[in-house]
Amino acid sequence: MARQEQVLVLEPQHELKFRGPFTDVVTTTLKLNNPTDRNVCFKVKTTAPRRYCVRPNSGVIDAGTSLNVSVMLQPFDYDPNEKSKHKFMVQSMLAPADMTDMECVWKEAKPEELMDSKLRCVFELPTENEKTHDIDTNKVAAASLLKSESSTLPKSASAALDDSEVKKIMEECRRLQMEVQRLRQENKQMREDDGLRMRKNPAMSAPMAASSASGSGLKEEGPGTRLLALSVLFFVIGVIIGKLLL
Repeated sequence: MARQEQVLVLEPQHELKFRGPFTDVVTTTLKLNNPTDRNVCFKVKTTAPRRYCVRPNSGVIDAGTSLNVSVMLQPFDYDPNEKSKHKFMVQSMLAPADMTDMECVWKEAKPEELMDSKLRCVFELPTENEKTHDIDTNKVAAASLLKSESSTLPKSASAALDDSEVKKIMEECRRLQMEVQRLRQENKQMREDDGLRMRKNPAMSAPMAASSASGSGLKEEGPGTRLLALSVLFFVIGVIIGKLLL
């Protein structure tokens, strides 16, 4: 008895096309449509099971519904001069109303209950124009990604850098303020000591005054210079902080 005609509608009907390059997994989709009012069991078989991964490779398609089957070709060294001999077969049968175990149904199925459709595999490489288009598309995508990253990452990095610099400058300002206060205190103490010595020795007030003036001038030359340098440093730090805060 002849087998029944396939009740499933396959898309595509005769060929499974795989577009290269084949250096990575290439996936194509096989759509199985069940236009009947009965559930249909199916299996997908291939002549090269080691070269393909099929998900799902079997199951049940409910009445009036469809199912997409992903056929994944594993990477391989493609030879354009070698024609593909790989083939697929979609085998199906009407599901019994009382089906509980699909494996038992397949084992107990009669040959006249089975239906099948065959498809051959076709390998294609993209044309030069398609390659150029793909390369341009990849470049645009990469440029867009770099632009988005440059607009976010450097901004946050610069913000963190500014915060760190401001913190260091503020600490330096506090240290310099303490240093200036200490120098002022030392200068004031030196002047009080000179005045006390002059009051204790009135006869030597003139020589001591001259000596004190020259000595204090020498002693204050260092602190005065340091105060000037600190003032300039404060000015520069103020300008830097102003730029960072703007």
